[in-house]
Amino acid sequence: MSASGVEQDSAAQRAQKKAREQRSYLWGFGLALVLTLIPFAMLAFTAVERMTLWLTIGACALIQVVVHLRFFLHITLDRSKREDLLLILFTVLILIILCGGTLWILFDLYQRMLPDMMP
Repeated sequence: MSASGVEQDSAAQRAQKKAREQRSYLWGFGLALVLTLIPFAMLAFTAVERMTLWLTIGACALIQVVVHLRFFLHITLDRSKREDLLLILFTVLILIILCGGTLWILFDLYQRMLPDMMP
């Protein structure tokens, strides 16, 4: 096989990879858009209970996190990507600890400073 044949195969592979990646981004964008519009539409155009709306917003947000991780950050359960996934999970754990600790401190201060206003 000549050098130009190898270059053409390489160019064809790059074009296929680029097309596959663009398709992935478009799917991710479409799913993210739909998952964003669902809560807005429920709020604007329907009369649902407050708790149903909150649960829908939470579910769409969690699904959207997974969509972003899969389609935009390309994090999958492949063996080669496990380190990235563990890094993200550790980051989420640290954020949960920070947010939970902050809320705990704020509610404790609220209870100590304004005990009469507690529900």
